[in-house]
Amino acid sequence: MLLIVGYIIVIGSVFGGYLLAGGAMGVVLRALPIEMLIIGGGALGAFLVTNPVSTLKATAASFPKLIKGSKYSKARYMELMALLYDLLQKARKEGLMAIEKDVEEPQNSPIFQKYPTIGTDHHVTEFITDYLRMMVSGNLNAHEIESLMDSEIETHHQEAHKPAAALQRLAGALPAFGIVAAVLGVIKTMASVGQPPAILGGMIATALVGCFLGIFLSYAVVDPLAGLLEQKNDEDSKELQCIKTTLLASMQGYAPQVAVEFGRKVLYSNHRPSFGELEAHVKGKK
Repeated sequence: MLLIVGYIIVIGSVFGGYLLAGGAMGVVLRALPIEMLIIGGGALGAFLVTNPVSTLKATAASFPKLIKGSKYSKARYMELMALLYDLLQKARKEGLMAIEKDVEEPQNSPIFQKYPTIGTDHHVTEFITDYLRMMVSGNLNAHEIESLMDSEIETHHQEAHKPAAALQRLAGALPAFGIVAAVLGVIKTMASVGQPPAILGGMIATALVGCFLGIFLSYAVVDPLAGLLEQKNDEDSKELQCIKTTLLASMQGYAPQVAVEFGRKVLYSNHRPSFGELEAHVKGKK
């Protein structure tokens, strides 16, 4: 919703200010098809050349994610930590082997089924079960598991960053293609130097529209999308860091209620439940 509102404000402010200043939209609209062909086509071609197929697919898949808004909320994080608490509490009471079936078949686990928001998230479920499986095996210590977790989170962040980086490169290229469109317009104008001043003025205006469009598309459209996508990637990593901190605290001997408190402290303040809220939620889910 904020994405749409933001673009409405941008378009309204830029073109509204232009109209209030006495600008003629007819000049812009007449130049728009040709200038968009030069700028948009050139930028799209460069985008395809610069990025591998995997990045192109990831970038296309990221647009619904931008439109939907953030899936992270206080309620989601409380479910996550309640799930971790139940798993760690069961392991503490009955031994690590007691959660082996939950880890191997999370889709059939009563604990995972109790928290559908997390249990249906394949990536998060896989991250939790992979490291619980290592804890059950007992072959790795806390420092080794922490190193593996850090490597996986870093790899996840790098992969998730690729679409944002691709959009940032596209945003950086758009002003240059705007200049290309403007230069071509100037060349056309210079080739028609014998025309009346009114015609030459219209041709120069058309050329300048290209320069304007390149800058506008870069800073008002594409670059904000890249920034928003990067913020969403940070949120994804933050959830994994919460899981990591909770599991490592448990491996170091802390009780489940203390381990989830470690994880709670990692979260951003705008989504972090209070100690009382988390405790009440965990007790209510028992």
